[in-house]
Amino acid sequence: MKLTSLIALLTLLIFCSLPTFAADSTRCGSKVVTVGMTQDEILEHCGEPTSREVEEQPVRAGSVVTGTTTRERWTYESYAATRVFVFDQDRLVSIE
Repeated sequence: MKLTSLIALLTLLIFCSLPTFAADSTRCGSKVVTVGMTQDEILEHCGEPTSREVEEQPVRAGSVVTGTTTRERWTYESYAATRVFVFDQDRLVSIE
């Protein structure tokens, strides 16, 4: 009994100490969405997002601003979960 409790406690501690990461893929219905896909591919798989945010961000080389890039955050809300797709230019770079 004591050994079983100790093993259970150690297992719990290991799982709790693992870092959490953003997903590299998710599902929209039966379709799989992965980092690297284009905005058109996401629209084809998931439809229109619930909301979109667009912002221009500076591109830097050290401390020098060399240009700008467009970052977009598309939010998909459903009864099961809320997912946010982050794009840099036209490519999906993260799923939150």
